[in-house]
Formats: sequence, C-alpha cells, structure tokens
Amino acid sequence: MTTFRDHPQTTRGRPEGRRLRRRRAAAGLVAALVAAGTALPATPALAVNAPHTTVVSADPANWTPHALDGTVYRILQIGNRVYLAGSFTKVRNAGATAEMAMPRLVAFDATTGRIDTTFRPVVNGTVRALAASADGKSLYVGGAFTSVNGAAAPRVARIDAATGARVAGFAPAALNNQVNDMRLVGGRLVVGGAFQTVAGVTRRGLAALNATTGAADASVNLRLDGPRTTATGVTAPVKVEALDVSADGTRLIFVGNFSTVAGQTRHQLAVAGLTAAGATLSGWATDRYQPGCSSSFPSYLRGVDISPDGSWFVAVTTGYMYTGRLCDAAARFEFGAATGGKQPTWVNYTGGDTLLSVAITGAAVYVGGHQRWLDNPFGRNSAGAGAVSRPGIGAIHPVTGKALAWNPTKDRGVGTAELYATDRGLFVGSDTVTVAGEYHARVAFFPLP
Repeated sequence: MTTFRDHPQTTRGRPEGRRLRRRRAAAGLVAALVAAGTALPATPALAVNAPHTTVVSADPANWTPHALDGTVYRILQIGNRVYLAGSFTKVRNAGATAEMAMPRLVAFDATTGRIDTTFRPVVNGTVRALAASADGKSLYVGGAFTSVNGAAAPRVARIDAATGARVAGFAPAALNNQVNDMRLVGGRLVVGGAFQTVAGVTRRGLAALNATTGAADASVNLRLDGPRTTATGVTAPVKVEALDVSADGTRLIFVGNFSTVAGQTRHQLAVAGLTAAGATLSGWATDRYQPGCSSSFPSYLRGVDISPDGSWFVAVTTGYMYTGRLCDAAARFEFGAATGGKQPTWVNYTGGDTLLSVAITGAAVYVGGHQRWLDNPFGRNSAGAGAVSRPGIGAIHPVTGKALAWNPTKDRGVGTAELYATDRGLFVGSDTVTVAGEYHARVAFFPLP
C-alpha cells in the first residue's frame, strides 16, 4: 500500500531519470504478464505522468516562458527540453520584453526556461497532441494542422526533437479531422480525435498508425459508434476527447462522444486491452456516464488519467449540476475485474463548473478547468455546504476523494487544458495569464519541495 505524505501525483513524458524508474516499474508488470502468457506490444508505453511522494509547491517557478495569445493544450518533456503545443502564435522569455513569432509549437530549456530558437517547425494549425519517440530523438505531433514545414501532414507529423525538421520516411496516413490526443505504444502510435476516416477507411475517433512509416495500422479498429444527441436533437460526430495508456502498454482507456464500441454498449468511456495482435474491447464497463447532463452537451467527459501503478483512473467532466450524475466532477474508478456495472470509488463535485484536465501522481490527483470550488456536491452554481475554494486548479486526495490543502489559485478563463507531471514538479497549460497572483502567461510550473 502506498503511503501518502499529503497528496499523490503522476506525469506524461519525462526526463531520463524518471523514465528509467517508470520503465523498471513497468518491467515488473510486464514480467508478471509474460509469466501469465499474455502477449505484449514490442515495448511498453512511455508513461505519461511521473509519480511523486508529496504534493508540489504552491509557489510557481519564475523562469517559465510566456505564451502571449491562444491556449497551451499540451506539454511534454524529452531530456532537458520541454515542448509547448497549442494555438498560440507569440512567445517570450521570462523577464524579457522581446516577443518572438513561434506559432503553435515551441521548445524551452527545462532548467532555465529559455526558449530554444533552433527548434523551428512551421505548423499551419493548432497542435493538441504530443508523444516522444522511443529513443527521444523525435517528436510526434497531432492536431488540426494539414502541413508541417510546407509539406502535407494531415493532422499527424513526426519531427526532429532538436530542430523541428520532418523525419524522413514518416508519411502519415491522411486523417480527415483533428487529433486530440496520442500515445506511442511499442510500434504503434495510437491517436484519438474527431476524425472519421484514416486513409479513406472508416475509423471514427480512434485509430493507430505505424510509428515508423505513418501508415494506417488496421489492428486498432474498435468501431466507435452511436454519437450522443442533445435534448434538442443535435448530434455531433463520434470523437475521442482524451485517452491514456497504462505504463506497461497493455491497457488503453478513452473518453468521448460515443455509445457503442465494438458493438457493445459503452457510453462515453471505454477500456481496451492492447497486445501485439492489436486492440480488444475489455469487459470493464460503467453505466454512470449514460445519463445526460446539460442539454447543450451530447457528451461531457473531457479528460482521463491512469494511476502510476495502473490499477485505477480518474475521469473529469463538464455538464452542469444534476443530482446523482457525474456532471462537473472528478470520479475515481478501479479497474479490477473486467465486468460491467462499475461504480466510482469516490466523486468530487465542483458544483457547476467544468473540469478539463487531470493528472495522477500518487500523492495527489490534480484537476484543472474553470472551476471555482471542489468538495461541492450541494452547490448549484454556488458554494454549497462543505465547499472549498479552488479556482482554476486543485488537488484531491487519491484515497479519500477530498480536496487537499494545496490551493495556489489561477485565473479561470476557458480553463486549465493541461496538467503534466515530471520528476521535478507539475506543469500547467491554459488560456490565462495569472497563477498564484503572479504573471505566468498560459504556462506555469510548480516544483516539488
């Protein structure tokens, strides 16, 4: 059993030290699965959030650069470089006044925060997803773009991690709409988004590409269908909002606008097994996301993250307040046996405000959005009995499900789009400029104490 000092946490792509520790942990899981005769991908997945033994400081570092417009949607660290992806077009260094036109994708030093002006990819649309190659020398990017460095790149590309130049030999199959999230699992790049076809073949919301060539990989074909309809009869296309893969690369979870997966009922959230042969829908299921929330949202799940040990996860939602439903809330579920009817271990409600992002580190479950409160099950767009103020960002105890004391505060805006834990602390990406009462435009970093 994990001993918690105060809170638990995890991260998404990490520096070498963290990666090594996570891979050792994953190796133990892999060994157990091999002993049980389970076929595995060629290599484990690159773990997303780094495990922490304590909660991060509430005082953000002063050295992070600033994105001067748009939104930071994704953050990833490879070695001592940190990458920001989003819809921004201008950036500047901390303590400087000179603005640099470096749209949508930028790198900076993880120690000093200085922007790397040698990394200069030219991307013609918003970037929403990042993944590191297995050797850390290149970077997969996904989003709404159609070209990178002047050459066609329909929503996915692979670029050199140092220069931003396109990697030779990677010619991605065309996706007909944007990518929202991605993970590298062995030789596959698993992508989720709003696309309906890949290379002209139907693959609604979820697919895989060959990590070396970019060709469509038919082994991930879970047939997402049944887009949900609002109370006014509006139906949006099938899509995946977010996904995650366990550290050992054998479990995939994804959330979005669907009601069936592989012909089985799965409202907005589904779990699949990953092996060398491909993806297979798990028997794990919950009906807690079947009821509707606000009539404005056909689907309301926005983020999901698997715990460092791979045994549980947390999903976060929008949707407004409905008693007994998982709207505007963070909910922890255990994986356990692959059966239906799963119920949350705990639920933490905001009382009417959206949560967009979540990162589990073992010491805390960090959540972000445009929320005003946590611990607010009785709030109706107000602070109900027991509510605690946690504007824009907060931390939840992984066992009790109650808000931790950590409360740096943050401008709310549309909301905190990204939470990303590394060995050194927690990065935050958003569309706002004030964190803990200080100017940190669209990106901030909370170091471990």
